[in-house]
Amino acid sequence: MQRWILGNKNKIVLINGSLIAFAFASKWMLENLTLFHWGLAIAAILGVLPIAIQAYQALRVKVVSIDVLVTIAVTGAFLIQNFEEAAIVTFLFLFGAFLEQRTLIKTRSAIKELVEMAPETALKQMGDGEFKEVSVDEVDVGDVLLVKTGAKVPVDGRVISGEGSVNEASITGESLPVAKEVDSYVYAGTILDNGTIYIKADRVGEDTTFGRIIELVEEAQDSKSAAERFIDRFAKYYTPVVLLMGFVVWLISRNLELAITILVLGCPGALVIGVPVSHVAGIGNGARFGILLKGSEVISDFSRLDTMVFDKTGTLTLGSPSVAETEYYGGQSEQALAFLGSVERESDHPLAKAVLEAIGEVELYDVSDTEVIKGEGIIASVDGHCVAVGNQALMERENVRINEKALADLKRLEKNGSSQVLTAVDGELKILMGVRDQIRPGVKEDLQKLSRLGVKNLVMLSGDNQGTVDVVSSQLGLTAAHGNMLPEDKSQYIKDLMERGEIVAFVGDGVNDSPSLALAQIGIAMGGGTDVAIETSDVVLINSDFRRLPHALGLAKAIVRNMKQNIAIAVGVVLFLLAGVLFSDWMNMSIGMLVHEGSILVVILNGMRLLRYKLR
Repeated sequence: MQRWILGNKNKIVLINGSLIAFAFASKWMLENLTLFHWGLAIAAILGVLPIAIQAYQALRVKVVSIDVLVTIAVTGAFLIQNFEEAAIVTFLFLFGAFLEQRTLIKTRSAIKELVEMAPETALKQMGDGEFKEVSVDEVDVGDVLLVKTGAKVPVDGRVISGEGSVNEASITGESLPVAKEVDSYVYAGTILDNGTIYIKADRVGEDTTFGRIIELVEEAQDSKSAAERFIDRFAKYYTPVVLLMGFVVWLISRNLELAITILVLGCPGALVIGVPVSHVAGIGNGARFGILLKGSEVISDFSRLDTMVFDKTGTLTLGSPSVAETEYYGGQSEQALAFLGSVERESDHPLAKAVLEAIGEVELYDVSDTEVIKGEGIIASVDGHCVAVGNQALMERENVRINEKALADLKRLEKNGSSQVLTAVDGELKILMGVRDQIRPGVKEDLQKLSRLGVKNLVMLSGDNQGTVDVVSSQLGLTAAHGNMLPEDKSQYIKDLMERGEIVAFVGDGVNDSPSLALAQIGIAMGGGTDVAIETSDVVLINSDFRRLPHALGLAKAIVRNMKQNIAIAVGVVLFLLAGVLFSDWMNMSIGMLVHEGSILVVILNGMRLLRYKLR
C-alpha cells in the first residue's frame, strides 16, 4: 500500500489540487460551507498520506525530517478543525516536490544513445585475404579492417593503406573533416566522408576512445550524487526543536491546545512554499527566455560558479566553416570566380562547400583534365584555361608568382587561423580566400557580461590545433585556452579544476563534450547540439542562443537571492509567532493563522517577481 501511494504521488497532487479548487468553488459560487469543509478535509487526508509515509520512513532511519513536522502540523490542524491550512500545506508541499522531481530527471537515455552511435560491424580481413563483415566484438588488436566511404570507423587504429577525409566531430567536436593517409591515426565512431582506407586495429571495444567517452559519462553521472536540499538540512535541526518545544509546553502547562498551537504555528508553511515558488518562477522565466534549468540543486551550484569552461566549435564559434575573407588580384575577378566554382563543384575537399557557398550563383563551365595533387589541391582545364586551386605549395609548384601584397595577406590569414584557398588562372594569382569557423556574433560582449556577474576564469578547450585556439582566445579575451584535447583530456582538465576547489561550468554541444558536461558541477548544453549532450547537461540553451547564457547565470543568482529572502521571511515569521504564543497574551490561533497565511502570500509574491526578471 505504501509503495502504491508513493508511486502515485503525482496523481495524488492532481486530485488534491482539484479537491481544493472544488472546495473554494463551493464556498464562493454555491455558498455551501459543508462541501467546502468536506472538500478540504478529504484533500488534506489524501495529501498527507505520502507525506506521512515519508515521515515514517525517515523516523525508521532515525532522521527527523520536515515531513515529520508537516505530518504533525496537518494532524494538529485537523484537531483544531483548520482544514484549509491542512489542505493547502499538503498540496503545496507535494506540488513543490513534484516540480523538483520533474526538473531533476537525469535519465540513462544519454548512455543508451551513445551506445547506439557506436559502430556495430566491421569489414575484417580473413585468413584467405578477403574482407568479411563481422560484429565489432569479433575484432581483435592487430586485425586489418577495410573502411569505405560513408562508413563508421569501427576501432581505434592506424592507416596502413589508402587515404580519405574523416569526420571526427564525434571525438574532437571539430567541424572540418581531417585528411588521413598512411600512418595517420583514426578513432572509433568517426565517419569516413570520402576515400577508402585500410587500418590496423590498435584499441578495440571499451578500450577505444569512443568507448572511453561512454565510460566517462557513466562515471561522471554516478559521481553527481544528489546533495541534501537546504530545507532538509534546516529541518534536521529545526523540526526536533519545534517538536521538543511543543512537548515541553504540554508537559509544563498540560494545555494540549497550546501545544498543538505551537506545532501548527511552528510548521514552516512559508518555508515549505517559499523555496519551491522561487525555483518554479525562476525556471518559468528561464523557459520563456529559451533556458532550461534542470532543478534546484543545479540553480544553487550555478549561482556560485567561478570558472566557466567552453568547447570551441559550435559553442564559441558557429560550428561550420565559411569564407571569412576574400582578396582579388588582377582583373577579371568574375571570370576567376566562375572558374573556381566550376572546379570546386567537382571536388570532394572539405573546404569546397564553404567556397561554393561564398561564391553563390555564377556561370559554370565544363571541367576537364583534372589532376589532384595530394595535400596541395587541384589543377584542371576550364574553358581552355589552366586553373589551379589549392594551397601555397600548389602555387609554388605551378610557378605562380605571389606578389608582396598576396604574401602579406597569406601571413595575415595564417595568423588568424584560416585555411587558405588560392586560385590561379593561366599561371596568374587571381583569388585568395580565408576559410575558418567564425566566432558567434556578440560572444565577446556576452563573455564580458559573465565576468561582470562574477565568473573569474573563462577557459576554452578544443580538439583543434593550438594555433587556431590561440587566435580565437586572443579575439575573445579568454583567461586560458588549450588545443589538441581529446574528450578524456577535457574531462581530466575539469577534474583538476574541481580538485582545486573551483566551481566549474562546462559549455558544449557535441557527443565528445558529454563526459565534461556530466562531470562538471554545471553542464551547459547548446540546444542545437546532440541529444546526448542535452540529456547529460544541467542547463540547456534551447535555441543554441549564446546570448542567453549571461541571462541564465544572472537568473540563477536572482533565484538564490530570492530563495534566501523567502527563507528569512518564513523563519522570521515562525519565530515571531512562537515568541508571541509563549510570551504574550494577545497572540492566539486566529491571529497566528492570519499572520501565517500572510507570510505565505508574501513569499509567493516575492517569488513571482522572478517571472519578470531581466538581466540589467
